[in-house]
Amino acid sequence: MTTATRRRAAFHELTVSNVRTLTDDAIEVTFTVPEQLVDDYDYAPGQYIALRTEFEGEDVRRSYSICQAPVTGELKVGIKRDLGGLFSTWAVDNLRAGMQLSVMVPEGNFISQLVDAPAHVVAIAAGSGITPIIALIESALRADPRNQFSLVYSNRTAMDTMFVDELADLKDRFPARLALYHVLTREHRSSELLSGRLDAEKLGGILDELIDPAGVDEWFICGPFDLVQLCRDTLAERGVAAADIRYELFTTGRPDRIGGQSGRPIVVSADQAVHTVKFRLDGTTATVTTPVHSNESILNAALRVRGDVPFACAGGVCGTCRATLVTGTVNMVENYALEPEELARGFVLTCQSIPTSDFVEVNYDA
Repeated sequence: MTTATRRRAAFHELTVSNVRTLTDDAIEVTFTVPEQLVDDYDYAPGQYIALRTEFEGEDVRRSYSICQAPVTGELKVGIKRDLGGLFSTWAVDNLRAGMQLSVMVPEGNFISQLVDAPAHVVAIAAGSGITPIIALIESALRADPRNQFSLVYSNRTAMDTMFVDELADLKDRFPARLALYHVLTREHRSSELLSGRLDAEKLGGILDELIDPAGVDEWFICGPFDLVQLCRDTLAERGVAAADIRYELFTTGRPDRIGGQSGRPIVVSADQAVHTVKFRLDGTTATVTTPVHSNESILNAALRVRGDVPFACAGGVCGTCRATLVTGTVNMVENYALEPEELARGFVLTCQSIPTSDFVEVNYDA
């Protein structure tokens, strides 16, 4: 299996070479990577890129998983229209071949940790959560002829299912080693187990009748917050070790949580109590103050004095904005990206970290 190398979250202008319709609300976008940038865009199956553009003067970034096994000189992502989603709506309606977008180099830890074969890998995905899974399936099955992969994929209807043809092609290529279980929430299937909402009862039935957790070496879960949490809790109850489960969220689905506040204007008055934030980036340091009452994230404060501070989702999901906490204390509201060993080494997500001490220093270069 491929390992990932964490890199500086740099952006480059790439050309869209193709836009293909997947469903009424989803497209596959292909980018051409020029020869001089091939090494920068080398990626592991399961990683993502961030796309960046500007709407009415606002810097808008959205992260999308790469939906194919590694191919030199090319990147493919799937984009599904989100209800009220500014970037996704624009992309589905307007992206065309020949256009250019600012594209971040690949990032992410949603990758396999397996080194030995044979292995049985299982993925549970919903909706656009299939995009990183496509790359993982093909890579795992190509890596060793003894590997097996099982996919539980939930959608509203067959017409809403992204990459349905690609999954069928993979099944044709690996008929004995790939098991596909399509769960449709708004269409009745011949199997009651695969019809209706993927809730605790249904997931339990799938684990009882179709996939024995005792025979699985690694799990991947990708979808909305509630589904990911359900799967993690259920697998834990079945004795699956947390180290064997990888999960990824495109959004947290938690409206009560802070986003990144990236770019939110803050006015600092002379009579206000403030936190002082010092940060190091690309070998230079900068300092900014933030009012105590504002509960402003370190990311937002840093962006007010330096526009190239790295971030992508600004929601605690991707990990692009991570830095080491050098001095002081913070309240990291959410964390869906950092691994336990990274936390132990002092890393924080600056988009979710609110200073709680008078002085805080972080290092993006660590």
